[in-house]
Amino acid sequence: MMVPINYWAVLVAAVFTMALGFLWYGPVFGKKWAHLAGLNMENMKMNPWNMLIIAVGTLIMAFVLDHALIFASTYMQVSGVAAGLEVGFANWIGFIAPVTVGVVLWEGKSWKLWLINAGYYLVALCGMGIILALWM
Repeated sequence: MMVPINYWAVLVAAVFTMALGFLWYGPVFGKKWAHLAGLNMENMKMNPWNMLIIAVGTLIMAFVLDHALIFASTYMQVSGVAAGLEVGFANWIGFIAPVTVGVVLWEGKSWKLWLINAGYYLVALCGMGIILALWM
C-alpha cells in the first residue's frame, strides 16, 4: 500500500523551513549565533551549491516528516494542528535534541548556541508538522 503524500504540502513545508532559517539565522538571532559560533557574518558568502544542498535536505526532511505524521495520526487517532505539533515535537525531542547536545558536551560550545540551533529545529519541525497536518 502506498502512503498518500501531498507533495504540495511537502514543498510548502520545505519553503516555510527555509524562510524560517533565513529569518532565524539572519535578523532574529544571526548576530548572536555568529558570535557564539565564532563566525564572522561579513566573511560568510552565499554558495549556490550549499543552498541547493540545504534545499534538498529540507525537502527530504519534510517528506520524511509527512510519513511520520501519516503513521502517527493513524496510530494515535489525532489530526490537525495537534497532530502536527505532536509529531514535530516528538521528532525534535527524539532525534534533534539528543544528537545536537553533543556540541555542548563534547565540543565545548555554549548552551546559548545550542538553544538557538535546537530552537530553530523545534520551531521548524512543529511548523512543518502543522502545515503537513492541515493538508492531509
